[in-house]
Amino acid sequence: MSDTFWPIIDIEYVDAYPWVIIPPRTGVSSPFEEWDDIDGWCLERAKDLWADRKLPPGHDGVAFVAETLARCAEAFCRPDSDHWLFLHLDHPADVPLPVCAAIGPAQKPREATLRTLTEADDTTAVEPPVVKRFFSPHLGEGMTTFRYVSQEESPHLTACLRYAWQVQEHAADVVVWTGTEDVARILNAAEDVEELARSLAVFVP
Repeated sequence: MSDTFWPIIDIEYVDAYPWVIIPPRTGVSSPFEEWDDIDGWCLERAKDLWADRKLPPGHDGVAFVAETLARCAEAFCRPDSDHWLFLHLDHPADVPLPVCAAIGPAQKPREATLRTLTEADDTTAVEPPVVKRFFSPHLGEGMTTFRYVSQEESPHLTACLRYAWQVQEHAADVVVWTGTEDVARILNAAEDVEELARSLAVFVP
């Protein structure tokens, strides 16, 4: 009997407009053709971003955005990573806000697992995390947290946002996370991040 964990994250319901969506590098649904030439794929995606926003890229706009996307892909999707990466961009030349989503076998007990995945009991947080229940039409009731943590090498706090679910139908845990020291950036993108979290689903290939 195979020990392979088959459920994968389904992005069918995600509104792609505010996101550049970069697939996993490993896992049961890989390889994705984007990784055959990630630089070339990022260049095409950069062209699409300027066109979708109906903005003139100028002389170096396409190359600049393509390089930014490629750097994010390499930084947040290491060769052995099996999570999805969503880069939030209001303007093509913005610094992307990276949001990751991963799935794995369900762990018990459920409540403790959700608190662990969302770091709801993080003792290193500047103040107790804000913990809320969160409902997704595709994943059911989950948990979300928002917290601030300090950084060893920076005077700035990092704002961290997490979502987690345990999907009994597929015996799977799903977690979504993002963090940045640009607090205004994460607050401005919060509605889109919440909609992303609400739009994810689980599929068994």
